[in-house]
Amino acid sequence: MSDNEKNAAIITPEPISKESFALFGDVIDCAGSHDFLINDGDCERYNDRARLDIDSSGKPGVSLFKSRCYSLPYTLRMMERHPLASQTFIPMSSDRILVVVAHNNNNDRPGTPRAFLTQPEQAINLLRGVWHGVLTPLGTSGLFAVVDYIGGEPNCDVHKLKFPFTIQARL
Repeated sequence: MSDNEKNAAIITPEPISKESFALFGDVIDCAGSHDFLINDGDCERYNDRARLDIDSSGKPGVSLFKSRCYSLPYTLRMMERHPLASQTFIPMSSDRILVVVAHNNNNDRPGTPRAFLTQPEQAINLLRGVWHGVLTPLGTSGLFAVVDYIGGEPNCDVHKLKFPFTIQARL
């Protein structure tokens, strides 16, 4: 263990909710009542659950991401943001996701991170420009459908943290 890891600040993830996550993005789920029925009444439609925001220099695209799976405790060493578009992560399994986000500080760097844990069958949408950790599935699949920017302009700012943060399981 390095000296930096020994001195890492500890963050305990909080349960994600639409209210607690609203400044960073959207929680996408079937909470509340459906908007209307489709397919001859056999399917409930929950409409427009994310604030998609794509710069006009690109287009929205749907991609598949296959991430390695993680466990807690997790050491956060870097954060990234996407200035040209929001990013929507839709797990293709019922695994939970660790979501680490931070506001932009005055030096155009991530501020103090916050960590959230999703519930099974929840997806998230990160707003344009929100600093976040890497895709961190806590389970076995790591397969996600992702809606984000497809275009020719660079859309990823990466910041390596001077000191890491350790995200630990809630006791």
